[in-house]
Amino acid sequence: MSRDHTWPARLTATTAPASVIWIRLYVGAVFFFEGILKFLYPERLGAGRFDKAGIPAPEFFGPLDGVLEIVCGVLILAGLFTRPAAVPMIVNMLGALLITKLPILWGEAALFTGKSGWWDFVHESRTDLAQLCGSAFLLIVGAGAWSFDARLAQGATTTTPHPPGRKTPR
Repeated sequence: MSRDHTWPARLTATTAPASVIWIRLYVGAVFFFEGILKFLYPERLGAGRFDKAGIPAPEFFGPLDGVLEIVCGVLILAGLFTRPAAVPMIVNMLGALLITKLPILWGEAALFTGKSGWWDFVHESRTDLAQLCGSAFLLIVGAGAWSFDARLAQGATTTTPHPPGRKTPR
């Protein structure tokens, strides 16, 4: 983390290598496209799916989830405020796993989906788990060297004034 204690510097600081861009591209693209799909196919992937899962106010939460996935997906792709964008996506993936995937493990979904048990759970939750791990990784390490966050953090540390009475380092 940077020595600068301003809130933008803390949110954007990253010492992660440029190769983090591969994680950002995968995680950001999946969230972005899944968010769009919630609007293209609302009955299957948006409000209809939320209703089927028993989530209250599906006509509100389905589109809200789509908007969050699009916005956070774009931020993650760009590497702009990556850490703050990762937080709602972690919550999103935990919710998806708890509400739609855990019942498969417990066998409660067998009535509706024909799926139950460990192997069906592992198969059905693979993308959610990958997105959860990718988002957690980005929260921990930041966006990496090839990101807007790195540029913002670099700009914040170079433009920070020195305390009065101290000479600028050479």
